[in-house]
Amino acid sequence: MTQSLPITAQAWPRAVPPPRPVHMRVSLAFVEHRVNVWLRFGQPVRETTLDRWRRVATFAPGAVCCRVKWIGNDYGTALWQLMVLQAPMPFDGAQRIAGVAPSARILLRADGEPQVKAVLEVIDAIQALGIDPAAAAVTYWRTVGNRLAARQPPPGYTTERHAAHLARAVLR
Repeated sequence: MTQSLPITAQAWPRAVPPPRPVHMRVSLAFVEHRVNVWLRFGQPVRETTLDRWRRVATFAPGAVCCRVKWIGNDYGTALWQLMVLQAPMPFDGAQRIAGVAPSARILLRADGEPQVKAVLEVIDAIQALGIDPAAAAVTYWRTVGNRLAARQPPPGYTTERHAAHLARAVLR
């Protein structure tokens, strides 16, 4: 016959506390005629000025923002880049990106002047509808990125699509 041992609090493994949400920090900079890294849209919870040229915008988990990077040299534009980023939730997969700490989910990436200007036009069209681009559907930004990669025109964002996105969020 087996004898059972008394169950004590020490006999059970300790519960692992849930991870703390980590805020995404996006570095921004401006040096005239050389570097311009700015936010096109997104509402940071905090913005810290480091010095005359540098700032850091901090975003809560799940927040969406758009970072535009322009780098120039003596001969003109050296780099045009636009990224729509989402601050990851705990346990979400995320990518390491220079100037973004600790990581972010890349929803859309556009490289080069033609692609960046196409995405800026999409953002302007969304704002013309009276919709904050940061509140647009995450799947829409991924679709725009995929269309750009396939050299196809990006789809339009409509008020109906936005209403469906909001209704889906309520059902979750």
